[in-house]
Amino acid sequence: MLFHRSTLPKPWRRLAVTLSAVTLGVGLLAGCGSDPEEETSDKTPATAAGAFPVTVEHAFGSTEITKAPERVVSVGYTDDQAILALGIKPVGMVDQYPNPAGTSPDINTQWPWVKDKWGDTRPEVVMSNGDAGPNYEKIAALRPDLIVAVYSEIDQAAFDKLSKIAPTVGRTKAEKELFSAPWQDNAVHIAKALGKEDEGAALVKGIQDKLDAAREAHPEFADQTAVALSWYEDSVAPFTTTDVRGRLVTGIGFKGTTKIDEIAGDKFYTQLSPERMDLIDVDRIFVINDKADQDALKKFELFTNLSAVKAGKVSYLLDSEGPAVGAAMSQGTLLSLPYAIDELVKSVGR
Repeated sequence: MLFHRSTLPKPWRRLAVTLSAVTLGVGLLAGCGSDPEEETSDKTPATAAGAFPVTVEHAFGSTEITKAPERVVSVGYTDDQAILALGIKPVGMVDQYPNPAGTSPDINTQWPWVKDKWGDTRPEVVMSNGDAGPNYEKIAALRPDLIVAVYSEIDQAAFDKLSKIAPTVGRTKAEKELFSAPWQDNAVHIAKALGKEDEGAALVKGIQDKLDAAREAHPEFADQTAVALSWYEDSVAPFTTTDVRGRLVTGIGFKGTTKIDEIAGDKFYTQLSPERMDLIDVDRIFVINDKADQDALKKFELFTNLSAVKAGKVSYLLDSEGPAVGAAMSQGTLLSLPYAIDELVKSVGR
């Protein structure tokens, strides 16, 4: 399970964000290393005709894109999925989840919600989760005509370096704290850079419609409190209602537990001491962990004694293994959210 904030080790940083009050949020993805000339040079299709030239305002100023980009590099942790959703296969991207040793292709191109989009294309990895920054030499070798660094922690110096390689679009102007922009804003921001702003807005609306439909189909959810949590560092770690996972749970109709928010303060989760296990004594629990951590949690007596656990009202959602519903929830992208919504609702009926 990966968490996300600078107070945590690097692999745990980039998975949760505080969002605007209306719906959900964001999270992660990647590719696998390969020879850029061999795998990506002429196989990436040009974008469909869009509105060009276009000027995109962002945190580092403004960038003009004069024509439809054909070779796009994603430097943001989830930007590749928005780019894929809009019909373009990035030639380079960030590697978020480490690939299991000795396996291929890269797990980050094999998620159920991206596999068909990638097909046989294998993008070059231009940065791995935990790196200090992108590999500028690799990016330059890919000969991009657009670099997207929206869900990213690049600073002005990094932006300036990237801009010398190709036109670069940084995070939204309104984002005050890293990774805090609503997923909707990021999606439309990237779509505008690709000349597909209307298409991006339509995809965003489709996801909101899907959330609305889930709530309407399950009015019983509105009478139940629920929490999403993980087993982290040998303790139960529930996510706040403002975290991407918490917003998805309330987005399909459940009531959140705001007492967790009070204890978490400005963090997106909290680790519970034994005397505060009452905070997750709710009607429905969603556990996001891979199997080993799920097994450990199931042996934790304070958890197994909760009324929801005894009643079988727990959805155990694998993070990066199997269907990887946890990863889909945490990534919170145009591609992962429809999958996450369907799987989350199905998990309640199991």
